[in-house]
Amino acid sequence: MTFDIERIETLLRAAAGRRRAMSYSELLEAMDMRFTRPRMRALCVVLDEVDKRAEAAGQPALASLVVRELDRLPGQGWWTSRHDYVGPWEGPVAGAYLRSVQRVAFDYWKTSEDPEPAL
Repeated sequence: MTFDIERIETLLRAAAGRRRAMSYSELLEAMDMRFTRPRMRALCVVLDEVDKRAEAAGQPALASLVVRELDRLPGQGWWTSRHDYVGPWEGPVAGAYLRSVQRVAFDYWKTSEDPEPAL
């Protein structure tokens, strides 16, 4: 299964500019794909690469903007990739940490001089 990483980055930058997270299914739908568990798992691998590319470019992480519909938190893989967080992956503490990470992306892409095209 192949994903267009540039398209994913564009979609997430646009979401960040609107100060909005997307569910896994919303992101897949935006790429004209139907949600399936195998696609979601493959997408998670690509989201790790999205964050590596952002870090290399001196930009904030974007994978934090992709969340589960039920609780609006990322899946377990995102939490295990965080080296600056030790705590629960669910609940209010996790939510507060996630909002702080998302805020950095929101603020960066809202004020970035490199505007992204509208969806």
